Amino acid sequence: MFFDPDVFLFLIPILLIVGLAHWWVRAVFREASVIPSQTGACGSDAAAAVLNSSGVGAVFVEDVPGQHMDHYSPAEQGILLRPEVHDGRNLMAIGIAAHETGHAIQDADKHPMLAARTTIVLLATFGSLLGMILFIGGFLVVESILVYAGVVVFTATLIAQLVNLPCELDASRLARHHLLQTGVITPEEEPAVRRVMQAAACTYVAGMLTCIPTAYRCLVKPKRPARDKKLV
Repeated sequence: MFFDPDVFLFLIPILLIVGLAHWWVRAVFREASVIPSQTGACGSDAAAAVLNSSGVGAVFVEDVPGQHMDHYSPAEQGILLRPEVHDGRNLMAIGIAAHETGHAIQDADKHPMLAARTTIVLLATFGSLLGMILFIGGFLVVESILVYAGVVVFTATLIAQLVNLPCELDASRLARHHLLQTGVITPEEEPAVRRVMQAAACTYVAGMLTCIPTAYRCLVKPKRPARDKKLV
């Protein structure tokens, strides 16, 4: 017996939330990426200025070619940025770099949520992909238990990301204060940079949507030729 179609009443709102977050983050980044910095600062300049202003030492800023996501690594005590963010002289690069630097400030201040954030991000990255694999796998083998398991895992992952959101927003708040204080951005640029930093805080929630095509490539495409051949 196949699953109850009512499962979509739970899944569709979840996908809508993630989809809207993904669209909004991309739109904000795209808009800010074409606005050059009035001070000529690049992403690494912004990160260094925030670190110096906040008195956080022994944290390096490095560009990592081939990296897909900018992040602060507590284990390495480093801010790892994509080249376009590290060297970009636009408001998107400044906002993203400063946001990640905000996590370094949290680490130095022993923010209680930072350790939990690291665990949540790792588990959520795995959980969102696993949820979609189970969901799509349920359709392929016609097993309702897999479909329901996928929905449960994906929902739990989204909730975990939303719990993590206050920590992300706090990182943006801390860094934005130092950006203005050091003069890396002007007051006129602050609204656009604030939107970028808010979008950066939502990146992990928005990124959950990318697990859908990943799961599709891993599961649906390899199995589809076999099913078609069997039908012939």
